[in-house]
Amino acid sequence: MRRTCFAAWCLPLMLALGVAQAKPQRVVVLGGSVTEIVYDLGQGERLVAGDDSSIYPAAALKLPRVGYYRSVPVEGVVAMKPDLVLASENAGPPKALERLRALGIDLEVVSDSPSIESLYRRIEQIARELQAPEEGEKLIAQVRREVQAAQALPSTPRRALVLLNRTGPMMAAGGDTAANAVLRLAGLENVLASQKGYKPISAEGLATLQPDMIIISAASAKAAGGIDKVKAGAGIAATPAARENRILAMDDLLILGLGPRVGLAIEQLKAAAK
Repeated sequence: MRRTCFAAWCLPLMLALGVAQAKPQRVVVLGGSVTEIVYDLGQGERLVAGDDSSIYPAAALKLPRVGYYRSVPVEGVVAMKPDLVLASENAGPPKALERLRALGIDLEVVSDSPSIESLYRRIEQIARELQAPEEGEKLIAQVRREVQAAQALPSTPRRALVLLNRTGPMMAAGGDTAANAVLRLAGLENVLASQKGYKPISAEGLATLQPDMIIISAASAKAAGGIDKVKAGAGIAATPAARENRILAMDDLLILGLGPRVGLAIEQLKAAAK
């Protein structure tokens, strides 16, 4: 393991005692917002691989892939010879993470629950692991300013629905999701807030909910053949959102990840809600 002390005050104490600690130079990231934060901290040059959700910034797309963070392939991670793995708390399965640790790999799990407070904790944790605490403080302050500025913009209350379609039926975001948290930050009501997590939604369900605003991830819209086909889709075409042309294809990490660009996500949602 890279160290034997894990408390928040450990690194400053070690430095004060003159104990040198090598900065990790071969970092694997598991989770799109984790990757984005590493780049925003100015530490992207240390990354040797990312998972399939590591799609922003553009530099992340050039990283070797080790699979999807919710289904971590142990062999793929090990092959990158990392001296540190930074993983979202949603990464798994647990047995895969346990095996990585058993192999002597330094794996650090960071906060990734659907709340703005979790985002700030995630930035602080990642910055600490990369030994860049000052950069972490600056990034947190910047995100706070951007969120405050975005929330101060005029807003129009809307009943919104977030859709996702990766490999099967259309899924809709309920409560306890990053998408729900982003909607709330933008002053929008999630029509499925009482639902837990993501669940399939039928054309009949869409028509019954009658959302007056629909957000679909950009990758899902592309897979469906474009935003025009989405608007004309069964169930969606019968909603106020379609009739009033209030359907938005949004960057996947902006709406699904609750990452450091959350201020921009709030701005885009408020603009589309007018």
